Amino acid sequence: MRLRDKVVVITGAGGGMGRASTLLFAREGARVIATDLNEASGLETRRLAAEAGLSCEFVQGDVTDPADVARVLDVAMSQHGRLDVLFNNAGGGAVGATGDLTKVSDDEVEACIALNLKGPIHGCRAAIPLMIAGGGGVIVSTASITGMRGQNTLGVYGAAKAGVINLTQYVAWEYGPVGIRANAICPGAIQTPALERSMMSNPRTRPVMEYFRHQSPLHRVGRPEDIAETALFLASDASAHITGQAIPVDGGMTCGTFLDPARIRALAEDVLRDGAAPTATDPTATDPAGATS
Repeated sequence: MRLRDKVVVITGAGGGMGRASTLLFAREGARVIATDLNEASGLETRRLAAEAGLSCEFVQGDVTDPADVARVLDVAMSQHGRLDVLFNNAGGGAVGATGDLTKVSDDEVEACIALNLKGPIHGCRAAIPLMIAGGGGVIVSTASITGMRGQNTLGVYGAAKAGVINLTQYVAWEYGPVGIRANAICPGAIQTPALERSMMSNPRTRPVMEYFRHQSPLHRVGRPEDIAETALFLASDASAHITGQAIPVDGGMTCGTFLDPARIRALAEDVLRDGAAPTATDPTATDPAGATS
């Protein structure tokens, strides 16, 4: 077992990548404290873990509230006496803060940054003193390929995720001498249940995901388990000499040229145009990098 008896806190554990990571970490021997803003989703994750005989506690929490983040970590300390791994996975909300930057509302900007950048900052601030006291630890954060390369329509979200990458590098450099490693995962398009509901189930938006699928050399969209396996590797001793890195898990979407902004914009306009039928997907269109985590 790669995480035997490690105490792990995973945020955004109520579904998708967070749920997959919670179940995988627990199968690998971790004592997982799962947290999510959505209590019903978090309890379902705990139920699935219990059904499989795995160690998982759920604590409802809001990563945008630093006091709430500290409270969740206090649960780990009170129950287990230490914190070995923090997985800052909670994030999202890219759809709200999209489009022309001058037309994104102040509320959308604040909400996107609060969840995607301030959340990981709150997690690091609360976890680092506990890890120092325990002789070290590991922080893994979910960023995005949109934080690695600029992308049209996702300016605020991409900026927040770029901040997560920079935060990761800072933590790795500043706290490496006291035994803390920090790395970021940069997902491409990941086929989570939320994505299924919002895009794949809608015939007008499905071509966008088909476009992303064709931009991967593997010709598929990622699965939550792809992220979970990467997070497990980064949390375990198998990655003992890896820190300060932003690792794309995108099926090779960023290994080619660059995204094709004109193609993405055309697809987006088809989706948003009232009553318009989506255009056919062009498998030969050049580079994407348009997916979000």
